Amino acid sequence: MFGNKAFHDHENKPARARLRGLARNPAIPGDLLRRLVDEQFTEIGWCIRSRPSWTDDQIGALIGHPDVAVRSALAGADHLPPAHRARLVEDPAEQVLDALVERPFMRLWTDDPEPRMPAWAFERVIERAPSLADRLADNPWVPRDLRDRLRASRPAATKPRPAPLTRAEAEAAVAAEDRHERAAIAGHPDLPADLVARLSVDPDPYIRLVVSMRPELTEQQRAAIDYVVRPGTRLLPLDWVRLSEDPHVQRRCATSTHIGLRRSAAMNRGLAPELVTQLSADDDFAVRLLLCETHAAVPADLVVTTYIEARTLSRSLLLDHPSLKRDRLDHLAASPDPRLRALAHLDPRVPAEVIERLSHDPERFVRAWVADDGRLSPGRVRELFGEPDLSGRAAANPHLPAPVMRRIIDVDGAELANEQPPEGMAIALGAWTPETLPFNNK
Repeated sequence: MFGNKAFHDHENKPARARLRGLARNPAIPGDLLRRLVDEQFTEIGWCIRSRPSWTDDQIGALIGHPDVAVRSALAGADHLPPAHRARLVEDPAEQVLDALVERPFMRLWTDDPEPRMPAWAFERVIERAPSLADRLADNPWVPRDLRDRLRASRPAATKPRPAPLTRAEAEAAVAAEDRHERAAIAGHPDLPADLVARLSVDPDPYIRLVVSMRPELTEQQRAAIDYVVRPGTRLLPLDWVRLSEDPHVQRRCATSTHIGLRRSAAMNRGLAPELVTQLSADDDFAVRLLLCETHAAVPADLVVTTYIEARTLSRSLLLDHPSLKRDRLDHLAASPDPRLRALAHLDPRVPAEVIERLSHDPERFVRAWVADDGRLSPGRVRELFGEPDLSGRAAANPHLPAPVMRRIIDVDGAELANEQPPEGMAIALGAWTPETLPFNNK
C-alpha cells in the first residue's frame, strides 16, 4: 500500500500511533481494552486481529461485544487461542461465522499447522452454515481428518483444459497482429511444434518468453530462444513445475538456466533437500525469496538476508519463518548493519541488557524495533514513550503503566475526535502488472 506524504503524515500521527500501539499491548487490562474498542474501533480494529497474545481477561472483555464487527475481528484474530475462538461458534451473526473459517494472512511452511479451532467447533460451524463447508475443505488451519472428509464428500474437481485446437485456429492465432492473441496461443499445450518454433522467434519479447517456458522444450531449445527475464520481472508460477511430484522434472527445472523454471521449482514443496540447498545460492533474488517463503529447512541466515533485501509488501511474513525461531540471532546485536541489529530482538534468549543497549542505538528505527520489547526496564519504556516518533511502539510495551494507558485513550482519542483528513491526501494500493502466462498446464 502506497500513499503520498499527506497520507503518511496522517497515518503516522503520534496520537494515532499511540492508540494503535495500545491496541496491541499484551498487558492492557480487559476493561481498558473494551473502552479502547468502544471509542476507537475505527482506528484500531485491524490491530485487534494482529495482537500477538491474549489473556482470558482481554478475551472476556470483547467476546460478548454488541457490535458484530468487533466480534468478527476477534473471531479472525491471528493469535486467539483455539479454545476461545471456539466460543464464538454459536454467535448469531453470519459475519462472525464467516470470520471463523477465513484463512489468516500468514505464511505457511507446513501442510498441517495448528488448527484454529478444535474439530468439534468446525463441525458445529458446518451444521449452522453448510455453505461454509467448501471453504473449510481447502483451509489448512482445519484439522486434516475433517479436511479429508469434506473433500471426499464433494464432486471430484478436474482442472479445466483449453478447448481442442484445430490447425486453422492455431495458424490464425499465430499470425494475429494482436499480441494478446499470440500470447494466449503460445502456451497452449496442443500447439504444433512448427508453430511453436515460429513463435519462438516472434518479434515480441513477451511472446518469446512464454514459449521459452513450455514443458516439452529441452535446455538447448530454451537457450536458443531470445527471451529475457529481468530481476524485477513478475511471472506467474508454472503449475507443471510447482506441482510436479516427478523427481526428474523437479531436478531438471531446479538446475535449469531458465530463471522462470527455477522460480517455479523453488515453490515446489516436494523439492529434494539438495535442490533446496542449491537454490539457496541462486543468483536470482526472486528464486531465493520464493524458496524462503515455501521451505522450512532453509538456513536462518538466508531468511535474514532475504528479508533485508526484499521490497515486497509481504516481507514481514518472513519474520515468522521456522528457522528464525530455531536459530540464535543474538550475534546480530553487534552487527555494523543497523538493519541486522534491529532483528536481534527476535531471539527470545537475547539478554535484557542487550535489548536495553539497542534501545539507545543511534539509528532511530533500531530503537523503534525494540521499543515494545518486554525485556526493557519500565524506566526506559517511559523514556521511549516520551519521544513522539517512538511513542506508538512504546505504547505496545507491557511495562507501560496503566495510568499512561488511560491517558492515551483520553487525550489522544480526544485529539482525533474532530480530525479531518488533510487536503490532498491520496493512497494507492501497491499493484503491478505481471507478465502472466496464458496457460499453466501441469
